[in-house]
Amino acid sequence: MRYCTTSFRFILSWMIILCLPFLVFSQASTWTIQKDIAFLSSDLTQGRMTGSDGERMSSRYIAERFAQIGLAPKGEEGYYQTFSFKAPSNPHDTKGEGDEKTCTNVVGFLDNQAATTIIIGAHYDHLGLGGSGSGSLSTDTNEIHNGADDNASGVAALLYLAEQLKLSKLKANNYLFIGFSGEELGLFGSKHYADHPTIDLATANYMINMDMVGRLDSVLVINGVGTSPSWKPALDDIKTKGYSITTSDSGVGPSDHTSFYRKDVPCVHFFTGQHKDYHKPTDDADLVNMEGIQQVGDYILDLIKSLNKEGKLAFMKTKDTDSGKAASFKVTLGVMPDYTFQGDGMRIDAVMDDRPAFKAGMEDGDIIIQIGETPVGNIYDYMGALANYSKGKKAIVKVKRKDKVLEKEVEF
Repeated sequence: MRYCTTSFRFILSWMIILCLPFLVFSQASTWTIQKDIAFLSSDLTQGRMTGSDGERMSSRYIAERFAQIGLAPKGEEGYYQTFSFKAPSNPHDTKGEGDEKTCTNVVGFLDNQAATTIIIGAHYDHLGLGGSGSGSLSTDTNEIHNGADDNASGVAALLYLAEQLKLSKLKANNYLFIGFSGEELGLFGSKHYADHPTIDLATANYMINMDMVGRLDSVLVINGVGTSPSWKPALDDIKTKGYSITTSDSGVGPSDHTSFYRKDVPCVHFFTGQHKDYHKPTDDADLVNMEGIQQVGDYILDLIKSLNKEGKLAFMKTKDTDSGKAASFKVTLGVMPDYTFQGDGMRIDAVMDDRPAFKAGMEDGDIIIQIGETPVGNIYDYMGALANYSKGKKAIVKVKRKDKVLEKEVEF
């Protein structure tokens, strides 16, 4: 295959050989999850930039793992679905005026001779060496962004689920597993697949997306639960141990499930929260909760089991609160929201250096409760409030810090 160099074949062959005893005797385990993340987030793949040699090397690895598990090829050329697009030249480019990218979705199929198919996906591309226009939050560096959580963790969970479902008795659906590329530049891979599916999309039962599931601590976030009336009752039946669940209804968000929601496919997105290493060179494998990824995978297996006799899920439109407001941003505070926060306000997970919030004296853990005259009860209120401001404008931002409410003057 054109993607595979001699040296890569050698490395991959030895990795597979080393994995075999563990796969035979323990099937999918935390050890195999660790191995998958170790390879995908190693310096060898050079940050898996969309359309790069590192991305192609990673696509080959995923295809080899699909074959090892026993999935049938379901791309357009074996496991591969290759596509091209004009990349954005900058974060505000909506016309695609940058360089042309050619990249690859990797598609495997578990055929149970069922009438419906569950689509399970995770993107595998990342930011390469960072730099301007890459999406890196360390724009002054030229280092490998290994993307262990974003999104080697999701791919490892994808492979874990493939192994488990191959061995399971859950045969009411077929299973389609997709490693998407082009996500970091704008969901290009999932959009291409949704527009050019290799199965009849009318037979798709529902879609499960895993993006950043490598930092499970106390909360697992599940987005998109409003896209079918079946999601919430099924989720209520599943017990968790050591962590809680928080949900949002909207089928639209900054990850690949959105592309399937646009095709009227019920979808959910699993996410363990943002962190200080997001889109930075420090998103490395040693910070990933390997056992947590397996816990997320086991939760998803319980969800599939709970829905196994439901038949084809009904689709529901949702109020897309997180898309229109986000698109209208003209300014930013320079903070990372804590998407797992369940209280009133918008909790700051991390304040970025030399940004408006940093200059105003905000700190990690502060909870924003008001921007100007607009109360902030949740992250959507926060995004709506930001939409009222343009560069150079000032606002008083009220934050709760422990038991005190502080006022900070921010210049955007």
